Amino acid sequence: MRVTPAVVATERTWIEDRGEVVVPLINRVRTDLGDAFETDVERISDEQYHDAVRTVFADGDRAVNVAALAAILRDLDVEGDYPGFVVDEQLGRQLAATVAGGQPLSTLAEATFHYTDVQRHGDPDDAAGLDDLDAALAAGFQTRLPGWEWTEGESPFGIDPDRE
Repeated sequence: MRVTPAVVATERTWIEDRGEVVVPLINRVRTDLGDAFETDVERISDEQYHDAVRTVFADGDRAVNVAALAAILRDLDVEGDYPGFVVDEQLGRQLAATVAGGQPLSTLAEATFHYTDVQRHGDPDDAAGLDDLDAALAAGFQTRLPGWEWTEGESPFGIDPDRE
């Protein structure tokens, strides 16, 4: 695989276009997690998804990694699927974390990936990694996007550096 700026641009377009699968998956996961944690989580719109994709790909260092992981997952198929289970899980977790951003969001995205992966089953004719790709995009972008009450405001644990 050779990753160039043109390849990154192509992957960005593919990921944006995949919103028709990823956005409903994000909203289903947000509803389920909201129910599990007894909180309301805002649904996201197609526009929010597309804006977030553009933001992720505006950061060149992040973009090249997201593009490479997405391309690998989209093409990954292991005969019998199960032997490839570990590699597609690893790649999916990493993609979700990379999309989400730094800590603690990256850890939350990795955890959410596993739940989302259980919710997403691809077409048997698709490469085995495609459903993991969808799950990773959904987990990463749902974590990155606003809508969770705990992310709306300053953390009570921040220490003022001017305070002694």
